Amino acid sequence: MSDANDNRPWIILTARVCHEANRAIQLNTGDPNPSPPWEAAPNSQKKSAVDGVVKALNGATPEQLHESWCDFKVADGWKYGAVKDEEAKTHPCLVNYEQLPEEQKLKDHVFHSIVNTFRETAFI
Repeated sequence: MSDANDNRPWIILTARVCHEANRAIQLNTGDPNPSPPWEAAPNSQKKSAVDGVVKALNGATPEQLHESWCDFKVADGWKYGAVKDEEAKTHPCLVNYEQLPEEQKLKDHVFHSIVNTFRETAFI
């Protein structure tokens, strides 16, 4: 994790819930290569979720969360590709937010909503 504050248990728990919600959307929409469960997710994927939670807590919009995710992926060596491929580090969602299919935009909105709901209910 990049920052000591990012290791707070409620940040990690929120990131886990967001990850699992996005995974559920992937499974529901027939994603051919859904993310693994949190326990099996690579550390880079967990770190990306934690970073997203911190950014959402700091006011990032769903669009900004997507842009930040793209920046994170590119910094990790990923590039646009027609299919998501962990080995080749390609991903079809490495595009501007406006170009995303609606089910992909939904993931950013759900992520954002979970963080804000937890914050509003004093969970975090």
